[in-house]
Amino acid sequence: MIIAVDTGGTKTLVASFDQDGVLGEQIKFPTPKDTTEYIELLRKTIQEQYAGKTAEAIVVAIPGVIKDGIVIWCGNLPWTNFDVASALAGVLGETPIFIENDAKLAGLGETRLLDAIPPQSLYVTVSTGIGIGITTDGHINQALRNSEGGHALIEYQGVVSEWEDFASGQAIYKTYGQYAHDITDKNIWDQIADRISRGFLAIIPMLQPDIVIIGGSIGTYFDNFSAELQRILTEKLPEHIPCPKFVQAKYPELAVIYGCYYYALDNAASVSVTN
Repeated sequence: MIIAVDTGGTKTLVASFDQDGVLGEQIKFPTPKDTTEYIELLRKTIQEQYAGKTAEAIVVAIPGVIKDGIVIWCGNLPWTNFDVASALAGVLGETPIFIENDAKLAGLGETRLLDAIPPQSLYVTVSTGIGIGITTDGHINQALRNSEGGHALIEYQGVVSEWEDFASGQAIYKTYGQYAHDITDKNIWDQIADRISRGFLAIIPMLQPDIVIIGGSIGTYFDNFSAELQRILTEKLPEHIPCPKFVQAKYPELAVIYGCYYYALDNAASVSVTN
């Protein structure tokens, strides 16, 4: 069994995969802002749900910058220099604990779920913030693992801002006063496509991915903005740089959880579940 933890800015999802890689029951709870409360609640949830069971690995996804397993910074949580693995140690005996950035894990999961693994994929989650994951030959690209696409500086409406400041789900709500599931006006979705395109116009020429996978809460509504997004990119990208194929995440809300599973397969020597 592999235990996967998707820590979000507002909620945390805990799930497990059996020896055949089948996703089991999911448990959600609001993410505490305080690190001590977070660890206490996560520890309690894991022990209550999985006590007495054998787990080969626990993979915890965090929405922030991870260096040497330490959470250096989180955009939507007030966490700095937070050693999650040490704080959670012993929750299930000697079960190894791995910590990784959530967008990187989501990119890993969605890439491995493709029919054919591309040489390079770019995963972009558009939710509370914007995060990216770059996967090369089916594995998290270690040279680019600290890339923070959502914090890329882009000029928009005459102001230099971080991409997520004007194109994330949070920014969309602030601008239009509606959550994505309430937006039915095509003009608004076209405007959202324009906002999202600005970051891609900067990132695609540098990475030139074979495929772009869109996930997150806004990614759930991919069909509402994808055509306009690709039209803008095709029109504005340099002539010698083709617009890559764009697809919706297979599991927009569960991409991180699947990424945790594949990360465990790649990093936990004792894991023997089906790939």
